[in-house]
Amino acid sequence: MTSSTLFGGIEAGGTKFVCIVASGPEQVIEQVRIPTTTPEETLGKTIEFFQPFVAARQIDSIGIACFGPVDLDSDSSTYGFITATPKPHWSNTDVRGAIQSALNVRTAITTDVNGAALGEFQWGANRGCDPSLYLTIGTGIGGGYLVDGKPLMGLLALEMGHIRIPHDFARDPFPGNCPFHGDCFEGLANGPAIQKRFGSRGESIHDDDPFWDVEAGYIAAALTNYILTLSPKKIVLGGGVMAREYLFPKVRRKVQELLNGYVVHPSILTDIDGYIVSPALGNRSGSLGAIALAQMT
Repeated sequence: MTSSTLFGGIEAGGTKFVCIVASGPEQVIEQVRIPTTTPEETLGKTIEFFQPFVAARQIDSIGIACFGPVDLDSDSSTYGFITATPKPHWSNTDVRGAIQSALNVRTAITTDVNGAALGEFQWGANRGCDPSLYLTIGTGIGGGYLVDGKPLMGLLALEMGHIRIPHDFARDPFPGNCPFHGDCFEGLANGPAIQKRFGSRGESIHDDDPFWDVEAGYIAAALTNYILTLSPKKIVLGGGVMAREYLFPKVRRKVQELLNGYVVHPSILTDIDGYIVSPALGNRSGSLGAIALAQMT
């Protein structure tokens, strides 16, 4: 555990890196956004941002919540590497190693969605709820599942966006856009899948379009599977698609329909509004989650 009261956090996204020095949401000392270009340029600017704080001994640990796929096996020779990613120039990039060797501080790395889950668990919507699930539904779909306050790991990081869910082709003839699985959850319900159906971004689709009932059904089917297999005490839904707040009542209602009284618990039966919720930290879940990760290091 670090002895410093301030920590470094990096939300490493495919579009931008958000770098912060903070102790929590109420004390963010400095923050910068760095465009994600090449690894050399982006990591170089990231290191430059933190150098003065390290030199002044204000921080001695950094957490990284990174886009991926990321190798999170600490026994692996490529631990902390982005592996095979469609992001140009970033495959086989040693993100953790570059930060740690340049700054000589304790450095931990996890996935971007695990970071968001940690941020919400420490300060946000699923605070104190263990186990809990954070799911992002946007450009991609991914989940961070926390047990004993830590992201669950198995052979690899969880790929919760690629589960198979019922697909009614008569109601939704879209074949799916996942290059690996076609009509898996992500292939049917992520932002690019919506855009491919309509030829325009989801923001331009009217709120009363019947497609949103289809979308809510896909999300609810996935949540039903997670509830039955993982039994989280709270589910937080983030990402650009879920910025449409009116989707939440549709999803909650459909989850209750699909469970059909089988899960007998007040969270499902009478408090579903408090069980499936939006992030309390808004777009800061990931960067603050990186701070939470640094605190654990």
